[in-house]
Amino acid sequence: MRWWDIDPVLELEKDLFPEDAWSRGMFWSELAHARGPAATRRYVVALEGDRIVGYGGLAAQGGEPGSGAAATGDIQTIAVRRDQWGTGLGGELLTELLRAATAFECAEVMLECRVDNIRAQKLYERFGFEPIGFRRGYYQPGNVDALVMRLTTGQPGSGSATGPTSEQGTEING
Repeated sequence: MRWWDIDPVLELEKDLFPEDAWSRGMFWSELAHARGPAATRRYVVALEGDRIVGYGGLAAQGGEPGSGAAATGDIQTIAVRRDQWGTGLGGELLTELLRAATAFECAEVMLECRVDNIRAQKLYERFGFEPIGFRRGYYQPGNVDALVMRLTTGQPGSGSATGPTSEQGTEING
């Protein structure tokens, strides 16, 4: 994802998450940490032709690349256009974010998911994420609880943090 993707991403964000959509400033802030030697973020978009049909982001914290110290990844967001649901695109985006977690040497990857978003929960479970708790009233202003999930990837450098993939011809760009 680059700065020129923010407007189309915001349109999709507002459609999919009308009550708690991210702002332009939130995306700018995240992208500010996604480039350069000290990058701690990875944001990607999925394109079908010139149209953005999905996006996702990962933040990493702790550990220093090459130091052997474990980092933790946090899936910040994954979104897929409604007309793309069931195509495997969510899995492709998650796979790309988990590859980034491996590159950031994350020993675990965390995420929050709305308790009423069963579709997303099933996707994460397919990739090995396990529920570990709840955050009451996390999603505002709707006061919806978040299910906290974790994927343990092992020690840094011990292998890949990727899961099932599907091939559908959608281009994933960072």
